[in-house]
Amino acid sequence: MGEQTRAANRRSPGPRLGEAFNATIVEMVPRSNPGRRKSHSGKRKGLASTSGNKRGRATRPHRRRQQSAELVIITGMSGSGKASVLKAFEDLGFYCVDNLPVELIPRFAELAVQSAEIRRTALVVDVREGSQLEQLPGILKSVRRMIPTKVVYLEASDAVLVRRFSETRRPHPLGTDAPVKSALRAERRHLGDIRSLADFVIDTSKFNVHELRAHITERFREKSAEKGILVSSVSFGFRHGVPEDADLVFDVRFLPNPHFVPEFRPLTGRHPRVAKYIRSFPQTKEFIQRISELLVYLLPHYINEGKSYLTIGFGCTGGQHRSVMIAEEVGKHLRQAGYRVKVVHRDSPK
Repeated sequence: MGEQTRAANRRSPGPRLGEAFNATIVEMVPRSNPGRRKSHSGKRKGLASTSGNKRGRATRPHRRRQQSAELVIITGMSGSGKASVLKAFEDLGFYCVDNLPVELIPRFAELAVQSAEIRRTALVVDVREGSQLEQLPGILKSVRRMIPTKVVYLEASDAVLVRRFSETRRPHPLGTDAPVKSALRAERRHLGDIRSLADFVIDTSKFNVHELRAHITERFREKSAEKGILVSSVSFGFRHGVPEDADLVFDVRFLPNPHFVPEFRPLTGRHPRVAKYIRSFPQTKEFIQRISELLVYLLPHYINEGKSYLTIGFGCTGGQHRSVMIAEEVGKHLRQAGYRVKVVHRDSPK
């Protein structure tokens, strides 16, 4: 998965949400997914084929691959929040594409099933497709035979959508020849059949953008022992400057400095003897315990706000001893709490 959204055939980007974006969920209708019960194999290496109509025996790796693959199609009214929802899926690790032509969806799904790296995918299809959008119901039926597929349909009241277009000053994709209200009515008629096929219908009129993204995150986050956020525990030396990307910074220079113990000076906080020395002071143990408890309390709130990563900096004078040991210890506590943790020592010798 890449860190940035990969876009294919971008046309008119459509309206973007302003700062005053609001959203609400009024209806969610889970649908049965035939893709979870059927599998097709091609002639080569047991890979799925979009054109074969005969069932073959897939290899065991292929069956495991078929069960774990996932495709989410995001659609709905212009101005309803599709860009924010796509961003939420990107933060969840989905391979995301905006405004993919509908005729390419089967090929996209086939590649997703075959790929060893791309497992969870999401794409946006909306009224920018014009008359080609009429093909989507038929295409969706065939795609669901290849890969488990969910359709998320976003909508909002006319009054809210008109206000958003006014705030963003973006034209409606159906053109500027008619008032926005008339364009919205035409768009609703155009999307009626697609709405009826949706697995989740979300009215985004009353929730803000953070609440919408939090709902998408909760709904589509993979159920695992690890929480849905990556924590970077970074040690650094204040003499070299505070890390620019740090969200939280803690100064550990109040702890006794091993630098003044000659035998510890050439070592770092990762050495067992140095770590034991720093840990021998009661304030060290209390600091680690209190900071770890604080972070375990804070992290679920960051997750609910849609944050997918958090960088915590621990600084001492040179970034060699105290900060290194503390970053390692706090990282261990957070892993025990079920979080994904990456420990980085910015100024410590490699």
